[in-house]
Amino acid sequence: MSGSGSRAAAATAPKRARYRPPHPRRHDDDDDNDEDEVEEEEEDDDVEDGQGPEPSRWDAPQLLRRVRGNQVTGAKLPCLDKAGLEKLRLSSRDEQQQLLSCIRDLSLPNPVDKMKVFNDPIHGHFDLHPLLVRIIDTPQFQRLRYIKQLGGTYYVFPGASHNRFEHSLGVGYLAGCLVRALQEKQPELQISNRDLLCVQIAGLCHDLGHGPFSHMFDGRFIPQARPDKKWKHEVASIEMFDHLVSANKLEAVMESYGLVLPEDLDFIKEQIGGPTEAWSEDASMRSLVDGHQEDSALSPWPYQGRPEEKSFLYEIVANKRNGIDVDKWDYFARDCHHLGIQNTFDYKRFIKFARVCDVDKKKHICTRDKEVGNLYDMFHTRNSLHRRAYQHKVGNIIETMITDAFLKADPFVQIRGAKGQETFRISTAIDDMEAYTKLTDHIFLEILHSSDPNLAEAQEILHKVERRELYKYVGETQPSHDRKIWPEEYDKLRREVAASSPTGIDLKAKLTAEDFIVDVINMDYGMKDENPIDKVRFYCKSNESQAIIITKDQVSQFLPERFAEQLIRVYCKKTDDESLFAARHHFVEWCMKNNFTKPQDGDIVAPTLTPRKPNWNRSSALQDGKKARTRLYK
Repeated sequence: MSGSGSRAAAATAPKRARYRPPHPRRHDDDDDNDEDEVEEEEEDDDVEDGQGPEPSRWDAPQLLRRVRGNQVTGAKLPCLDKAGLEKLRLSSRDEQQQLLSCIRDLSLPNPVDKMKVFNDPIHGHFDLHPLLVRIIDTPQFQRLRYIKQLGGTYYVFPGASHNRFEHSLGVGYLAGCLVRALQEKQPELQISNRDLLCVQIAGLCHDLGHGPFSHMFDGRFIPQARPDKKWKHEVASIEMFDHLVSANKLEAVMESYGLVLPEDLDFIKEQIGGPTEAWSEDASMRSLVDGHQEDSALSPWPYQGRPEEKSFLYEIVANKRNGIDVDKWDYFARDCHHLGIQNTFDYKRFIKFARVCDVDKKKHICTRDKEVGNLYDMFHTRNSLHRRAYQHKVGNIIETMITDAFLKADPFVQIRGAKGQETFRISTAIDDMEAYTKLTDHIFLEILHSSDPNLAEAQEILHKVERRELYKYVGETQPSHDRKIWPEEYDKLRREVAASSPTGIDLKAKLTAEDFIVDVINMDYGMKDENPIDKVRFYCKSNESQAIIITKDQVSQFLPERFAEQLIRVYCKKTDDESLFAARHHFVEWCMKNNFTKPQDGDIVAPTLTPRKPNWNRSSALQDGKKARTRLYK
């Protein structure tokens, strides 16, 4: 056929769909996505006997139209074997090599990405999506390898050497487990693979913002170094996630795996930090910093990433409603494993019984009525972990000493920020994510081994930590039921203890407020003085779609009456015997004046003081207890 005949045939030939390179692996089940991938195009002029252009003149779109027509797309492209090539009617070696060369030249982002398997001591072998692997393999995420999960607790429990890195992997995995279970159990929820991927990313990245020694940084150091700044690690997690995506140019990769930007980025960040206004505006930062808050208290539907019909997706990674989330499930299991403490909560059982039900016109994750006792056990496990490990009296004082060292070193430490044009201190690195990426537990050793004479005071404190020359524990007490110590009172407590010098006792050491440390610890079930189970809804075997409330008195008479309390611990910086003798008597006298509970060792350390308070002696205490029980029974 002549050239003019070829052009004539081309003019009358039907139009074909233009090929667009497919995504390596689709993660959205929406059927209408396919319509966006094709558009009409005029047929190419170079047609030979109706068979298309000669191989020497093929380009990627022309070649791959034939490939697309045979439904060979995505990750299948680079895996074509001889049989597959012959099926495409490419029998000659030249044609096959030409096609394979075109495939290699395509700008597909990692078309052969595969799931990666992790061997975890807690969850065993599990695999994660290639996009999660791309996130893991970034400097911003790898930074978590160098931040201890339990901070100073490692100095008390030798096995607690695990880091935020492995915890984050576990949360990402468990998030996927719960979403898949709901997806399979209730297809009417229309949970797409895109939803699944976003929830997993949120679980993976929820702790990106932790600083050196984890909660020590945002719970002790930043409040003292920058008292006017309302900041928590969730805020930094959101900022670090944005930095991770932009610095590693992951936007295109995310879109190639089916995510829709910026909608899905907002969804991921909202799962970490709550509604957008809670972390995007300083004026409303307090809603995130101060703790849990009901969605309805903010607006009818405050989230932008997902509509109200998928409200239950916000209860998986960080559950603002009742605190039952995969973050807790992982750190319960992981921390107990490394601490040598028995974990009594079985998250797999919860997943088996989890269902989504309608509650007040919103969809919430509910569980079987028979699981209510197990949930009380879960929160009791949380409380036990805090008492036995997280708030250990020695671990806390070590973190206090490290905080003191960081405060003294703060003006003299320089960390380079974005583009190396500006330097930041330990306390200001949170303002620049490039600088914050470089701030991990290693700052402890950097200060300790520095030759800068300005760091001598900080070094001495850290040397004391290493030599176990710690501030001395004086005692522990609790305020009465009708009193609570508020944060604005914390500063004056040291002065009160120093001023409580008992009469009639010869104290050879004179102590000042600077010699004391008063540590106020708030213990609760995760929602201050509220019962978190009151926020949980259950369903019965007879009707799985009806959500019900189960009150505490319907469960057991042995459950706690109150769900929050305060512990007050006092330490002394001076460690000689005379100073400790004086400090203990100051402390016991202070407890008597404020009507606090008697220290457990009060009769031993201050036997001449405790008899002065009538309700502290054993017979009076037993009599008061008997009267209280009588009133309760009546």
